[in-house]
Amino acid sequence: SVNIVAFGNERDMLSEDSQQQSSLMWSYLRRSALISDIDSGASPGHARTPVPAEYQACVFGNVRLVVHDCPLWDIFDSDWYTSRSLIGGADIIVIKYSVNDKTSFQELKDSYVPMIKKALNHCSVPVIISAVGARKNVPCTCPLCTSDRRSCVTTSEGAQLAKEFGATYLELLALNDFYIQKYFGGVLEYFMIQSLNQKSSEKMKKRKKSQKCHRVQPPQLEQPEKMPILKGEASHYDSDLHNLLFCCQCADVAFYSEDSRKVVEAHKVILCSVSHVFMLLFDVKSPTDIRDPSILRTAQSLFTVEAGAGLPAPHSVLPCSLPVRVVVKDSVFCSCLLDVLHFIYSGAFQWERLEEDIKKKLKDSEKTEHVLEKVKCILKTPGKLNGLRDCRSHQIKRLYNTSLRLFFNTPVLADVIFTIQGATVPAHRAVLVARCEVMAAMFNGNYLEANSILVPVYGVSKDTFLSFLEYLYTDSCCPASILQAMSLLICAEMYQVMRLQHICELYIITQLQSMPTRELASTSLSIVSLLKKAKFHNSDCLSTWLLHFIATNYLIFSQKPEFQDLSVEERNFVEMHRWPSNMYLKQLAEYRNYIHSQKCHCTVM
Repeated sequence: SVNIVAFGNERDMLSEDSQQQSSLMWSYLRRSALISDIDSGASPGHARTPVPAEYQACVFGNVRLVVHDCPLWDIFDSDWYTSRSLIGGADIIVIKYSVNDKTSFQELKDSYVPMIKKALNHCSVPVIISAVGARKNVPCTCPLCTSDRRSCVTTSEGAQLAKEFGATYLELLALNDFYIQKYFGGVLEYFMIQSLNQKSSEKMKKRKKSQKCHRVQPPQLEQPEKMPILKGEASHYDSDLHNLLFCCQCADVAFYSEDSRKVVEAHKVILCSVSHVFMLLFDVKSPTDIRDPSILRTAQSLFTVEAGAGLPAPHSVLPCSLPVRVVVKDSVFCSCLLDVLHFIYSGAFQWERLEEDIKKKLKDSEKTEHVLEKVKCILKTPGKLNGLRDCRSHQIKRLYNTSLRLFFNTPVLADVIFTIQGATVPAHRAVLVARCEVMAAMFNGNYLEANSILVPVYGVSKDTFLSFLEYLYTDSCCPASILQAMSLLICAEMYQVMRLQHICELYIITQLQSMPTRELASTSLSIVSLLKKAKFHNSDCLSTWLLHFIATNYLIFSQKPEFQDLSVEERNFVEMHRWPSNMYLKQLAEYRNYIHSQKCHCTVM
C-alpha cells in the first residue's frame, strides 16, 4: 500500500467559484487513469473542520492507495498527536497552497513547515510543494518596485521554500487534465513507484533474514594456532676477533720495539685480511703481485722481519711454536701499535675511536697526524689514492677490505689441515679458536689435535664442513636445500656454534612456510624425519615448530606413512592442536548431510 498525506488549502480566495472548486487530491483521484475503486470516507469538498478527509482507492491495478487530505492547518494546533501520526505513517507528503493567498503562505512557511520537519525527524519521505492557481495581480519584476508584492506568492518564494525543505516544487496554473494528470500526477506516481520499490526491497531483506535465522548454518572454521616465533641471535663476529687479541691464543706474530721490548702478539691471518702491507711483510704476496711502490715503502719504513723467523713447518709435525719477530722501526707508531691492532681486530671501521685513543695517548697533534697517516698507508688498497684528510668510519669501511674470506679454504698461512672423506681442508687456528669454543678447547687443551697439524673430522660430509668453516670465516652461510641446512645444523650443534644453529633453523622454517600445499603433499621430504633429527640434536625451537607445522597441516601429513613414526607423545600433541579440528570435521559432515537431505546445493564447500 501507499499512504499519501496532503496538507494545505489550495482554494483561490479571489475566485468567485472558490466554494465549488474541487481539491487537488480529489481531482487527481477522479481524473487519473491509474486510479480505480475510489472510496471516500468523507466529503470531497472543503470541510471547515480540522479532521482530514480520507480517500481509499487502487493504483497500478491492485496496490492499495490511502489519501489523507487536511485542508486546514489547525490540526497542528488542535491535535498535534494526530498530525504527527499522519506524518509518521506517510509515504508521500503533499503541501499545497494558493498563489493568491500570501498570508496563508507566510503562516505555512513560518509555523507549519518547521512542525512537519520536526515530525519527520530526518526521515527520507518525499515531499511535493504545489503552488495552485493563476496569479491575479502579477507583481512587478523590478527590484526597486514594491507594488502588489503582498497580494500573491511569487515563484521564487515557492522555489526557495522547496529548497529549504528539500522538496519538489510544482506550479499548477489550473486544476485541469494537463496539470492534474500529466504534471502533478506524473511526479506523484513516480514517488509512488519509488515507495513501492523501497518497501519491496525491505520486505525481501526481512524475508531473507528470517530464512537465514531458521536455516541450518554452516560450521565456522576457526583459525589455526599461531606458530612459535623463532628469535634470532645477534652477530658477535667482530667481538670474537677482538677477544682473540686479548687472549693471545695461537699467536704467530710478535711485535718488538727497536730496543727489543715485546709490544704485543698478533695473528698473521687477521693482519693480512685487512692490509697488503702485512701480506707483503709475511710473503703472502710479492712486490710484483701488489705493484704499488707506496705499499712497499710503507712496509720497509715501518717493519723489519728478523731473518729465519717463522719458517713453515712440515705438514706432519707441530707448527713452529715461536711466533715471527717483527721489529717496529717507528717509535711513535710503536707506542700506539696496540691501539692500531685493537682497531684492526674490531673490523677496521671504528676510525673515530682510534683517532680519539691516539690523541689521548700522544697529546700532540703532529704526532697524532703522523700515526694516523701511517695507519692509512697500512690499510691502503693497491692502485688507489690515499688522499683522504678527514676519514670517517663509513669511508674506511668502504675503502678497505676487512673480510677473512680471502683465506677461506686456501693453504696460504694455514696452520691446520682437516682430513675428511679422503680430502684435505686447510684452515687457520686463530680463526677457529676465535669463532668456536669447542675448537678453542681442542687446540689449546690436552688433546691430540693441539699437537698436530692433521686433524681428522668424522660424522659430517666435506660439503657440510666447508659450509661450517665458511660461516666461521665470513659470519654468513647460504644452504642450498632444507636437507643441507639440517646437516649444517647438526654440525653446528656438534661444535656448539649456537648462532649458526639458529640460522639453519630459520632457513628450514622459511623454506617450509613458503612451500605450496600441493608441493607439501607430494614432496618426498620427510618432515617427521626432520623432527626426529631436531630433537636428537637439541634443537628445541625447531622441533616445537615442526610439531605445530604437522598439526596445522594435519590433513596432509595424516595421509603419509611417516605419520605413523610419531611417538605417542608427539601424536597426542598433534591431535590436540590439529587444524581443522575433529569437531569441525564432524559439524561439516552433518551440514553436508543436511544440505543433501534438503536437495540443495552446498554454498560452502
